[in-house]
Amino acid sequence: MSQWTKALSEVRPVPYWLDDPGRPRPEPALTGAETCDLLVVGGGYSGLWTALNAKERDPQRDVVLLEGREVGWAASGRNGGFCAASLTHGLSNGLTRWPNEIHQLQELGARNLDEIEKAVARHDLDCEFERTGEIDVATETYQARELRDWYEELQEKGLADGVDFLDADAVREQVDSPTFEAGLWDRRGVAMLNPAKLVWGLKRACLGLGVRIHENTPALDLKPYGAGMAVRTPYGSVRARQVALGTNIFPSLVKRVRAYTVPVYDYALMTEPLSDEQIEAIGWKNRQGLGDSANQFHYFRLSADNRILWGGYDAVYPYGGRVRAEYDDRPETYAKLAEHFFTCFPQLEGVRFTHAWGGAIDTCSRFSAFYGTAHHGKVAYAAGYTGLGVGATRFGADVMLDLLAGKSTERTSLEMVRKKPLPFPPEPFAWTGIALTKWSLARADAHGGRRNLWLRTMDKLGLGFDS
Repeated sequence: MSQWTKALSEVRPVPYWLDDPGRPRPEPALTGAETCDLLVVGGGYSGLWTALNAKERDPQRDVVLLEGREVGWAASGRNGGFCAASLTHGLSNGLTRWPNEIHQLQELGARNLDEIEKAVARHDLDCEFERTGEIDVATETYQARELRDWYEELQEKGLADGVDFLDADAVREQVDSPTFEAGLWDRRGVAMLNPAKLVWGLKRACLGLGVRIHENTPALDLKPYGAGMAVRTPYGSVRARQVALGTNIFPSLVKRVRAYTVPVYDYALMTEPLSDEQIEAIGWKNRQGLGDSANQFHYFRLSADNRILWGGYDAVYPYGGRVRAEYDDRPETYAKLAEHFFTCFPQLEGVRFTHAWGGAIDTCSRFSAFYGTAHHGKVAYAAGYTGLGVGATRFGADVMLDLLAGKSTERTSLEMVRKKPLPFPPEPFAWTGIALTKWSLARADAHGGRRNLWLRTMDKLGLGFDS
């Protein structure tokens, strides 16, 4: 057992963000029958942005939202709080998959993040929003070379606006770790926020605009009903002219969509608040989010009260793609993360962790969201955000609303929106392929980034596994 696991002696296995006395009371469950213009299924970012944007587009639109448990209890309340402009799970993934659209996608993503910032101000969403950017850091010499080469490629393609390359001294001037060898700072493309407070603020804004929200109300099935659709719940039903599905990792009510996503369990630790002396020891005056450049990567950031969230590395796929509460807690991963934390910041020896938790991410084979309609255009869906949905779900909400309106818009005309990723194969092939990919990624990290035949083949096919 690592010497650093003593830092976990007082840890609570609950998500830090949700462990808040200001957590709002849930809205009453649906009992009886309701009708509406638009039914939104799912009370995370995807569903709440859809409901909010629908009411802002048309204040007279009658909108109902159903959430199976409490708003924000799943991925929307458990993530790292990195609100990125990228709609494509990072610029590299977008450039590889949609090179002809990448400038347009970057512009749409930047505009989407601007709109999130405006919504935070307009609706007084007290979510600790800080547009400080993010630094991708290199912790190996080969990663530093790759970051510099990538920066030069971005400059050649006209995609480096607002991005700075930092050598070892420059990156350690921002955040001081003996492991940092270089960095790439995206100054405007990422905001840091409190994810639970964002989702609770969106809930409050939706209620203020007249959205009817029912929590602890799982949607059990979806069927045509007359000119619209009907959803059955444990104690009632909703008849709606149109339906937007924002259920992400949970089984879609459109069954053919289910094969496109699998759950990946991600884990995080939160430290106790750092003292002024501890903050000074690591610098971090500009409060950027950080992520390292390995395949098995870590992400880390400061909270409003100067705790450090440290997450990532392990990406665990459960056989059969099951989503279960028992997978939310994984002590062996917490011990590994604690060791990695103190390797990165040895000057913080003695710091304790207060919270440790996990949760499921909906990943798809292209790492970024896909979209579509069902039931003759009366149902729209978006899923597969693969861990970068804090910002991109707002864009996905607008895509769903455009699709339901039957409009051809700049968004719906994108190849990224019109085409879907490849589905995952059935078991045991899914588990075997994912296990081989994870093994190969770990091996690449240990061998200077060299990708084996399996990874090179996956790259050529446009397939992968990520979190």
